[in-house]
Amino acid sequence: MTEQLQVEKLSKSFGSARVLNEVSFTVEPGRFLVLLGPSGSGKTTLLRCLAGIERADGGTVRFGERALAEGRVHLAPDRRDLAMVFQDYALWPHMSAAGNVGYALRRRKLPRPESERRVAEVLERVGLADHTDRYPHQLSGGQQQRVALARALVASPGLLLFDEPLSNLDADLRERLRVEISTLTRESGATAVYITHDQSEAFALADEVGILEGGRLVQLATPESVYQRPSTPFVARFTGLAGELTGRTDGPAHQDRVLLTTEAGTFVATCMGRCGTDGTEVQVLIRPAAVTLADATDGRGDDRTSEATPDASRQGLAGTVTDTAYRGRGYDHVVELSDGSRLTGVFDKQAHLRGTPVRVALDPDGCFAYPTSPSHLEGDDSHLFNRTPVEIP
Repeated sequence: MTEQLQVEKLSKSFGSARVLNEVSFTVEPGRFLVLLGPSGSGKTTLLRCLAGIERADGGTVRFGERALAEGRVHLAPDRRDLAMVFQDYALWPHMSAAGNVGYALRRRKLPRPESERRVAEVLERVGLADHTDRYPHQLSGGQQQRVALARALVASPGLLLFDEPLSNLDADLRERLRVEISTLTRESGATAVYITHDQSEAFALADEVGILEGGRLVQLATPESVYQRPSTPFVARFTGLAGELTGRTDGPAHQDRVLLTTEAGTFVATCMGRCGTDGTEVQVLIRPAAVTLADATDGRGDDRTSEATPDASRQGLAGTVTDTAYRGRGYDHVVELSDGSRLTGVFDKQAHLRGTPVRVALDPDGCFAYPTSPSHLEGDDSHLFNRTPVEIP
């Protein structure tokens, strides 16, 4: 039976650098957690502490009733009922695909026919039944990663750990193997922890997403909640933005909606803190999906704003298209607003040519207003607002 993974106040430093800062979370049995963060956020160190490769300085790791790391207890990786899939495959070059997979069963001391049956079965599940005798150098990158996945699955571990296993693969293969990892992991019933810096990969795989920033877990929620209610500006930036504006509230909030005045114009946004008072300074982070373009001469209003929204905000913001890129399903645009700020990745099925004046309508559900003053933040998250912004390509 699959067990629950519990991590409480896990900390790790290398010299004077604090890499993990009291990270706590729980993964329910059979669930898939993705830890998402930029380079240097601590996600690889956290995974290595879960695996037992690194020893944490403090905190506990429990899997079911067993303490994997607690006080003086530090179980070796081979005693933790886990398997790990690495970014660089980590296959033995002198062993065939079947040999690499079977190596994971050596400690089980299974009868040889049983071991061979399991190896053949799992290689068939990953689509490599015809490649059992091939060596790593005779396999493509995707095939090598399938061997690594088969090796992780063959012993039916309770806990599966994934260290950015798709980062070395091209886009098409990455998508196909992502689906296979999701399917095979859930079929196995194992509890899974997967790390990545790719937000689309995280959202597609996860039951829950944990966002790491500077060694802290700053949000843990479903993919939908992270995207629709990012807890901090950092989370909003790292999970995809079109642009940022600064402004002030123009009246009280109503059902989490607040009217804002910026140098680019007036519009409605979702209040992400105590920004309900008139004149509160806010930082507004805008999702690409919240932006709709129309020709500047098109007089139609935008139906997504509240009926109580003043007419000025319904007219949208004035902008000019500065770049257009074809994306197959339509076009991505860069739009420069009247104050000189830019919105990027703005999608439309129709192309708006460079230099075309446009009207920009903003959906409040994808515009997040964060008070710039720590005293206006919800809860005790004020420490998260004094960090270096992360640029999203």
